[in-house]
Amino acid sequence: MTQLITPQLVSLDQNLGDSPADVIRFLAGKVAAAGRASEVEGLFADAFAREQKTATGVPGGIAIPHCRSVAVTEPALAMARLSRKVDFGAKDGPADIIFFIAAPEGADQEHLKLLSKLARSLIKKDFTAALRAAATEQDIVDLVDGALADKPAAHAAGAVAEPAAEAAPASARAASAMAPKRIVAVTACPTGIAHTYMAADSLVAAAKEMGVDLQVETQGSGGFTALDPAVIAAADAVIFAVDVDVRGKERFAGKPVINAPVKRGIDEPAKMVQEALAAASDPRAHRVPHFGAEENAEHASEAASEHFGTKVKKVLLTGVSYMIPFVAGGGLLIALGFLLGGYEIAGAADKILGANTLGSLPTDFPAHAWGPLGAYLGAVLFKIGALSLGFLVPALAGYIAYGIADRPGIAPGFVSGAVAGYMGAGFLGGLVGGLLAGVTAHWIGTFKVPRWLRGLMPVVIIPLAASIVASGLMFLVLGGPIAAITKGLNAWLSGMTGVSAIVLGIILGLMMCFDLGGPVNKVAYSFAVAGLGAGSVANQAPWQIMAAVMAAGMVPPLAMALATVLNKKGFSLAERENGKAAWLLGASFISEGAIPFAAADPLRVIPASMVGGAVTGALSMAFGVTSQAPHGGIFVFFAMNNFLLFFGSIAVGVVITAMVLLALKRWAVRTPVEAEPVPAVAAA
Repeated sequence: MTQLITPQLVSLDQNLGDSPADVIRFLAGKVAAAGRASEVEGLFADAFAREQKTATGVPGGIAIPHCRSVAVTEPALAMARLSRKVDFGAKDGPADIIFFIAAPEGADQEHLKLLSKLARSLIKKDFTAALRAAATEQDIVDLVDGALADKPAAHAAGAVAEPAAEAAPASARAASAMAPKRIVAVTACPTGIAHTYMAADSLVAAAKEMGVDLQVETQGSGGFTALDPAVIAAADAVIFAVDVDVRGKERFAGKPVINAPVKRGIDEPAKMVQEALAAASDPRAHRVPHFGAEENAEHASEAASEHFGTKVKKVLLTGVSYMIPFVAGGGLLIALGFLLGGYEIAGAADKILGANTLGSLPTDFPAHAWGPLGAYLGAVLFKIGALSLGFLVPALAGYIAYGIADRPGIAPGFVSGAVAGYMGAGFLGGLVGGLLAGVTAHWIGTFKVPRWLRGLMPVVIIPLAASIVASGLMFLVLGGPIAAITKGLNAWLSGMTGVSAIVLGIILGLMMCFDLGGPVNKVAYSFAVAGLGAGSVANQAPWQIMAAVMAAGMVPPLAMALATVLNKKGFSLAERENGKAAWLLGASFISEGAIPFAAADPLRVIPASMVGGAVTGALSMAFGVTSQAPHGGIFVFFAMNNFLLFFGSIAVGVVITAMVLLALKRWAVRTPVEAEPVPAVAAA
């Protein structure tokens, strides 16, 4: 690792001014002069903003100003020994030993590791005495390097080590004060693309600022690595920042728990950590229930305490979360099949695959195919995609049931979803079938059975009985009416033209931009992808809805990126850096790219985004733009009938959102809100 402190970064026995700002600015200049920061003012602004949140003075005449900044190009540790002390907010008075930690924006662990190591060293009287007695800058460097390497302090000339017996009480008190609480957390969102990981990063950063040991399990769309059971067992409390059900929730049984939507993990991570710490010390705190047969009553009590609407939303989003990979993969494969085999490949795929192989290419193929090889490969891709989309309703129903009854609900849920698809009940049938299967499986799981039968319950009896009940009700009672409703809805959507189609585009655009990847956004997205498989050359309404939803969802992050370019002074340095990333996120149809802006300024960002999203949705529907791909943004241009109109609709919405946002920032002045106090350990 590059040396963090050098003689060039040390200043001894100088008067650097009367305020923390003077000292921090001087040390920021040191870091920049050493080639470890791109600019002094940006680094100073970030460090002083951190200082204003919580004073960094600690007992013993020490201060540790610190920050993570995009201006930092290489981690650095600067130090000043002041001839005139400056008040950094410590209870015992001004400080004369100042350490300034400057870390790159993404170097969270390195940043906080330095803080903890320095804090442990600076409470030792022999170490601070050595710092005050050091004769040269190199002496300081040697002392600090030894501390960061966990070596005993090498004393500078004239410094005398105090007896261990005298230092022990201070060290013991500090170790007790700094002993970290242990918390584990799970983050999960319906798509598992952005919210999941953003919430995890926010919680970890907040916990480390507070001196708390927090480990997170991210249950994203790409799978997850489960927390070590020993880590869970040692935890004092659990945080669930989720919009879907936690996988393997029984692992956390008995632990004090804080439940919240995943977005709160992004917006209020420090509060969630504080609440978890409070729950760890409260014997009456809510706890993760046990899931064995003997504890079903406790589980039922917990379920009853959760608001019914919240519980329904959570299980529905669980189904959507697991359904999306089938839809995304299947939709893109179908789009690639159309690209290679032409739009007629839908009707010719079965014939081509039944009569031909890679060694015997078709001679009779659609006119718009890319030759015999293109036709054959197009048929292969189309068929794989169609089969993948065929799991849409069963996967939705299966994992809705899983959200209610855990693993015993999966099989009856898939079966009831397959029945819904067979009867033409579609997406609505999958919702109803999944709920039926989950409720039935959970109800059967509450039966008290002999001990010898318990092992068969989750793998045989519950799936069998719940499948019979839920699928039987679908066949005999509910499937027909739901199929009629679905058929009528499809006919209505297919017949939408002119003003009615534009109104639908406005509604979908507003929903996509209302919570930037939250439940309302997911409802609109699920509505679009559920009908994707019903689209055809003769009925392009489902494809038009998909295009409108995707276009509107791309507007917020792209608009934030544009706004940071048009008015750099209106945004902080960190926001300008987020704006650079938002270009790619928006182009990829990841609405969550606008979340950092919305979290900081929701009352201006959200309304501006909704205005632009509504306009984009309306224009897309008015132009009749279609998309056969459910995701990918501009990178699936080949799946659209008119990419230029699609891009134009987005461009108009992006410009409108950016202009509205800048106008609101100029004329709708936000009332400053005083920051909440952070525990004193955060300063360390």
